[in-house]
Amino acid sequence: MNRKRALISDVFKMKKRRNGTEKFGAVDEGDGPADMKSTLATLMTLFPRKLFNDTLPPIVLKHQLYSIHNDKTLVDKEVNKLQESGELLMFQLGFDSEAFGLVFASDYKAKVLAGEEGKATRTTVEKFLEKVVSSCADLSFTKDKMLREFLFTDSEITQLVKSGVLTVRDAGSWWLSIPNSGKFTKYFIQGRKAVLGMVKKSKYNEVLRADLEERRTTSQVKFPMKYHVHDIVGAELVESIPTTSGILLRFADS
Repeated sequence: MNRKRALISDVFKMKKRRNGTEKFGAVDEGDGPADMKSTLATLMTLFPRKLFNDTLPPIVLKHQLYSIHNDKTLVDKEVNKLQESGELLMFQLGFDSEAFGLVFASDYKAKVLAGEEGKATRTTVEKFLEKVVSSCADLSFTKDKMLREFLFTDSEITQLVKSGVLTVRDAGSWWLSIPNSGKFTKYFIQGRKAVLGMVKKSKYNEVLRADLEERRTTSQVKFPMKYHVHDIVGAELVESIPTTSGILLRFADS
């Protein structure tokens, strides 16, 4: 297993998919942009809108798709197609170098504009959504590109950072970001840790997937259990093992 730079503790590292390991319960047939879009829409129904007072667009992590579709390369290819068509946006979420959030572009624009209602930054944000988000699939932008290609001023870039659609990557560059998503990241990491803890505390560090999905959430788990199960399976923080009783999830040691 290759070591990767992580931005949080080892428990949150996503593991490289093992060659030759069969992914039980996953599907390959009929994959394509339409099927991947359908899978995304299904996963997004698990997103707890009310938890964030419906201010955030539904967010799915790219690796959650790997818990449903067997072929990781195909998933990446179809996600890229949806990005290139302008239907899907991708975000670097910050807590792990390989954790990418996926949001439908229409949902993102609607929530961003709703949050800008009555604010002085709205005109600049509208310009950003039209000129940048609608035409560019980049995850980050340099100052040179923002000034020369998209024709934003330094003052406008400052407004975009203030509004939350850009967040600082390093000196002279910014990540595309989801306004007010800090609470999402906090609850997601907190929930992942708690659900992994449930697996580790089970006998032999393993539990039936169906049983885990049906468990009642605790105060540490704000999202539906299925949302977190798709996360830990897709990130390979647990191994999926077929048994006569169903899929068994076993905690995967680093």
